[in-house]
Amino acid sequence: MNRTRVVVLGAGIIGAACARELSLAGFDVVVVDRGRPAGGTTSHGEGNVLVSDKGPGAELELARLSVRLWPQVVAEIADEDARTASAIEYDPKGGIVVATTEDGARALTAFAGTQLGVRAEPLSLKELMTAEPALTRDVTAAFHYPEDAQVQPAGAALALLTSALRHGARLRADTEVVGASVHSGRITGVRVPGEVIEADVVVNAAGPWAGQVSALLGAPIAVRPRRGEVLVTTPMPGVVRHKVYDADYVGAVGADSGDLQTSAVVESTWGGTVLIGSSRRRVGFDDTIRPGVLGAIAAKALRLFPALADAAIMRAYGGFRPYVDDHLPVLGEDPRLGNLWHATGHEGAGIGLSVGTARLLRELLTGAETAMPVDEFTVDRPAVLAEVAA
Repeated sequence: MNRTRVVVLGAGIIGAACARELSLAGFDVVVVDRGRPAGGTTSHGEGNVLVSDKGPGAELELARLSVRLWPQVVAEIADEDARTASAIEYDPKGGIVVATTEDGARALTAFAGTQLGVRAEPLSLKELMTAEPALTRDVTAAFHYPEDAQVQPAGAALALLTSALRHGARLRADTEVVGASVHSGRITGVRVPGEVIEADVVVNAAGPWAGQVSALLGAPIAVRPRRGEVLVTTPMPGVVRHKVYDADYVGAVGADSGDLQTSAVVESTWGGTVLIGSSRRRVGFDDTIRPGVLGAIAAKALRLFPALADAAIMRAYGGFRPYVDDHLPVLGEDPRLGNLWHATGHEGAGIGLSVGTARLLRELLTGAETAMPVDEFTVDRPAVLAEVAA
């Protein structure tokens, strides 16, 4: 059995998924989090498992890998404990992307045509109205993405972590990393108040805080927070049947500006509540909920679903997404500090990409052939290192 000791920093969904994969592979895993599991970014997302919003390239391939893995992972956890698996609320309900202008229709059709290997099915207005009766009729194009799915983010992370613990991993919650133990250019442990947790491998899976954590460890990477907000209605069963979003969501995801970007993203949960997003803005770690942002989100959602005008908003929440300038995850060993690995930078896609990321990390650490090329995710690329070096 492989008894390599791996310390995973972060008990969000990326850290939990990595801990599970490595535990299954026989590694001796310790998960360290300064708070509680799923208490950060993971609990402030929508639970998207998407291929529909990703253009051709490495991130789309990672999304396709993850879409294939999610049902397998859910089934494996269900075999261990059905109740734990049920908390994931895995729902392969599919997604629908709509355009409401002629320019948007052309852009959406062209975008769908670039997504090789992805099922993107054009919908007539009649088909669209059958699929989503409450949707506006003011639609110029629509595509159905049957591979899109949804999970309950915190439930999924806790299920993955529970499975990891079942396979021998240990959890150190409420434990803040304050530095690294380094010998001969390699990390040999992480310093926490009062002790050093020894490690053969350290995995930085701290999400939006990965930049801060990496600096504490002596190998800073350019991962910064990008804020997003979501509105939650009281239960409205049956009003929204798929994940539905306006085509301009793709542009908001890929925007480089730090200014506010909003787009209409609407979907229901198993409990019947409707999640209404989304926004993206760079404000550091300012967690203030701003009514103007929520109003902009609501206005765009109403254009898609006029029936939401009478919806009662139960709550609003916001969270930080781990942002990298080139919009690609960071996965691999740090070239400056041996045995330090990073698994972060997924921005708003981390829930969906978690299981694929974890599988790739397992393959890299065991020397197995990877399920897909990982060259575009490496730590030594300019967007990850150039800015911090400057």
